[in-house]
Amino acid sequence: MMQEDLDDGPDFLSEEDRGPRPINVDLQTDGTLQVDISDALSERDKVKFTVHTKSTLPNFKQDEFSVVRQHEEFVWLHDAFVENEEYAGYVIPPAPPKPDFDASRDKLQKLGEGEGSMTKEEFTKMKQELEAEYLAIFKKTVAMHEVFLCRVAAHPVLRNDLNFHVFLEYNQDLSIRGKNKKEKLEDFFKNVVKSADEVLVAGVKDVDDFFEHEKTFLLEYNNRIKDAAVKVDKLTKSHKSVADDNSRISSILYSLGTQDSTDLCKFFLKVSELFEKTRKIEARISADEDLKLSDLLRYYLRESQAGKDLLYRRARSLVDYENANKLLDRARAKNKDVLQAETNQQFCCQKFETLSESAKQELIDFKTRRVAAFRKNLVELAELELKHSKGHLQLLQSCLVALKGDS
Repeated sequence: MMQEDLDDGPDFLSEEDRGPRPINVDLQTDGTLQVDISDALSERDKVKFTVHTKSTLPNFKQDEFSVVRQHEEFVWLHDAFVENEEYAGYVIPPAPPKPDFDASRDKLQKLGEGEGSMTKEEFTKMKQELEAEYLAIFKKTVAMHEVFLCRVAAHPVLRNDLNFHVFLEYNQDLSIRGKNKKEKLEDFFKNVVKSADEVLVAGVKDVDDFFEHEKTFLLEYNNRIKDAAVKVDKLTKSHKSVADDNSRISSILYSLGTQDSTDLCKFFLKVSELFEKTRKIEARISADEDLKLSDLLRYYLRESQAGKDLLYRRARSLVDYENANKLLDRARAKNKDVLQAETNQQFCCQKFETLSESAKQELIDFKTRRVAAFRKNLVELAELELKHSKGHLQLLQSCLVALKGDS
């Protein structure tokens, strides 16, 4: 289909075959524990991730090892962190989203069913596009799971967790199953109770201005990130629609151009080539915006929720501390169970102060991390947008030169 008259330019289009790059959350480690996903295998109803670890920590038996894990085991590890009271003062890295390839599989299946109603060239082209879409989703899924592990490995406390070490090193199946209906119902009621409790503790005025400010900021930040993510998704879909339209126009022009060998048909072929190559650019723009902006927004939407959960745990601890003070006052007034009330008050006080100290540093680190990540991704996206614009311009100029030469 393609002619040789138009120049692609210096690598403007070749990125289409490159895999998506994982979102950058600027994770800093000291090199003693490095975790990545070296391989992944997609099956009908699950994805198997090969988790590769290199470490000089004495807790591990070997310096380098790999294990195979599934999504449910990542969720188990995340839930283990959340349920551990020792980690109440930390921003728990959000669990990666569940792999979902159903939409891409359905498209491939429908394409197979409609093979007889299209030409061989059209079928091959559409199949390649759908396979590329499936591969992009697959690689993004792997990247999200890798980011979760890297966040844990970079955390000064969570990286030493026993469950995390078991997850990384135990080379057998962890026998983690999905939750049954009863457990899902229990989780639902827990979330209802938690939501109601959040409303109650939200009205408590914080004694620390730093946390009061963070509470207001994260609430507003979470809402704006959510709104931005929806708008960016619409933007990427618009670019994808333009790419699809260019593909259809290119096919129609190519069909017209192959009817005869007249000058008009040659014109149709050259313009068809232009639309096909601009389709590739539009597809890359859509993919880059999805990777550099949409994925980043969705990740920090989940992590800002983790920050809100941290503030809720601290607010709940503050309420418990204030209630313990009231109980102590009543016990002293009645001169009954004073020692028990004092012990409980001291425990609540210590828990609140410890949680507040770690939470403050966590929120400061969270700000530093997200600012660096957004700066890096936005700069890279701007550079890619400029590159694609130059590609568009060069293709138009090449097309005009070719058409003038023929005339």
